[in-house]
Amino acid sequence: MIVVKLGGSLAKARTLRGWLKALSRGKGRAVVVPGGGAFADTVRAEQERLHLSDRAAHHMAILAMEQYALALADICAEMTACATEREMRDALTRGSIPVWLPATMALADPGIPESWDVTSDSLAAWLARRLGAGRLILVKSAAAPRPLDPAVLAERGLVDRLFPKFFDADKLTLDWVGPGEEDRLADLLTHE
Repeated sequence: MIVVKLGGSLAKARTLRGWLKALSRGKGRAVVVPGGGAFADTVRAEQERLHLSDRAAHHMAILAMEQYALALADICAEMTACATEREMRDALTRGSIPVWLPATMALADPGIPESWDVTSDSLAAWLARRLGAGRLILVKSAAAPRPLDPAVLAERGLVDRLFPKFFDADKLTLDWVGPGEEDRLADLLTHE
């Protein structure tokens, strides 16, 4: 199994349909974790404007991920919105691409800090561990330095601050797919 975190910023870059086409190569083996994109940006702005607590903003940001997941499932008929591990495994068995609705699982885990130190990147690593996936692919609108080092990625702000804590290098292979690399994503999903 492969977990693919699909950055919300890709929708703003107007490249989303190309990424969804590449993701279709992962039918039956890839689970998509949605970023928060514009939905999460709204939460950040409203937290500042309304002086919301980190706890409230964390919950709202997870719901922002759910909004992006629902949008992805609406755009891509091959995707199925899934809230539980069972739903994801059933979707994979049917040859679909599960896109995770994280609120049910993530908000139930008290080990996930309620702050902006945890974003969809850390949640993707958390889900990959939970599902026993062998690979985590981060699809982002920025390139990353090689070799991929979770601590360096966090230091440079390319992933959230707690990503190195959630990523288990002993059990998970990390790939980074950046701008214009739709074909590379398709290859990773096909030749794993």
